[in-house]
Amino acid sequence: MTAARKPATRSVAFSHLDATGGARMVDVGPKPVQQRRAVAAARLVCQPATIRALRAQALPKGDVLTVAQIAGIQGAKRTAELIPLCHPLALDRVALTFRLRRDAIEITCTAQTSAKTGVEMEALTGASIAALTLYDMCKAVDKTMRIEGLHVVEKVKA
Repeated sequence: MTAARKPATRSVAFSHLDATGGARMVDVGPKPVQQRRAVAAARLVCQPATIRALRAQALPKGDVLTVAQIAGIQGAKRTAELIPLCHPLALDRVALTFRLRRDAIEITCTAQTSAKTGVEMEALTGASIAALTLYDMCKAVDKTMRIEGLHVVEKVKA
């Protein structure tokens, strides 16, 4: 059963809404295939003792950075399943890097493809899933953690 839609009364056009205000996937058919790259970042703020334990590989759940790296890659690859109306993309490359600070882990996710639409959602999803995985794997030793600053750092098409 579908609810009746009223005609849109706004003068602003939204790419993911049809003329009646219903959700729609944007038609990228006419757009050219281009090399595209996006970089996203996030930060997991934690106690310095958590970073020390991570560096010493002394966390109860093992090698958390490797697991978070794999989780971020998987997340980027499954973005279209997680984000409604997002186009499924064949990714050429997904790379996650982590920079350990005194009281935080800086997460960077780079996604690349040859497609008709950008990969910023894949980069954002990869960074966020990596951050969530780190949180999950460190929560036993640090109850003060928080994820912050998820954002697109760079978006390029060639």
